[in-house]
Amino acid sequence: MKHFSAALFGGFTLAATATSANALDQVTFQLDWLPGGDKSPIYVCIEQGFCEEAGIEVTIEQGRGSSEAVTKLATGISDIGTAGLGALMAATITEDVPVTAVMSYFNQGPHAFYTLEGNGIATVEDVRGMTIATSPFTSSNVYLPLVLADLGMTEEDIVLNKMDPGALGPTLMTGQADAIIAWVVDITRYTTQAEEAGKDIVVIPWSTAGLELYSASVVANDTFLAERPDVARRFLEAYQRSIVFASENPSEAAEAVVSVVPELDLAAIEGGVNDAMLLVFNEVTEADGLGAFEAGRLAATWERVAAAQGFDVDALDPETIVDRSFLPTN
Repeated sequence: MKHFSAALFGGFTLAATATSANALDQVTFQLDWLPGGDKSPIYVCIEQGFCEEAGIEVTIEQGRGSSEAVTKLATGISDIGTAGLGALMAATITEDVPVTAVMSYFNQGPHAFYTLEGNGIATVEDVRGMTIATSPFTSSNVYLPLVLADLGMTEEDIVLNKMDPGALGPTLMTGQADAIIAWVVDITRYTTQAEEAGKDIVVIPWSTAGLELYSASVVANDTFLAERPDVARRFLEAYQRSIVFASENPSEAAEAVVSVVPELDLAAIEGGVNDAMLLVFNEVTEADGLGAFEAGRLAATWERVAAAQGFDVDALDPETIVDRSFLPTN
């Protein structure tokens, strides 16, 4: 499999090239954010010809967040795509959206603290009394109170400053914050900034403090699944193949993204591919398999989402938003 990407700049779409396009099944893939290493699989699927070999021509629909992605899938603008599982759970509770999760992508949450060697932070618990910078709209902010509570803290035990995402790195490097909140998929970006400043970065995933949950997942419009189940299965097989390809060939996966979005830096995208794969291939994958939704972990994810967003945990059976029958068996 390979690297999958997010939204395309400029709002244009990309279609797989085929000798006989009319013979291919048309699928619109919904991105949940801008292009990056974590979004490479769909580009790999197209550029490496995996989608075409599966008899599918793909059009990519841009996205600006998981909530928007779920909405576009629910309204039929797109057939299948990526979105945070927590966003789908919330939308199911509030709007009863006709969207179902068919494959996990990130089987661990991407949330993390980034700090520098010498700042006195080696574990999540060490942030007590520290100044932490975060961006205003990251979903990490929703889970922060839960992570702190697990360690006997509240947000009053830290100084939390919100700022533009682009200011997080410089704020950390100049000592204006003891740590920042960012995603594991950005390890390469912040490591590079630290090296340029002559410093060493320390990454502390919140999973090390017990935040175990599914995050980005492949989700699909229910009508698409009901009316074109064979297309859905062929697509998922090609997409899984693309994820594996990306993990084994990060440079080629990055090239697939940059060939479509040349404004992006190839080295940064390759780093992003490697960073993202930490959330895809790990001990959870070894135990449950690529793309699986393990019942216990799925239930634990809903419990965390419900607690973070103030939902009654009995308001949703998380099994009702998942369909494992489309997942490739090999």
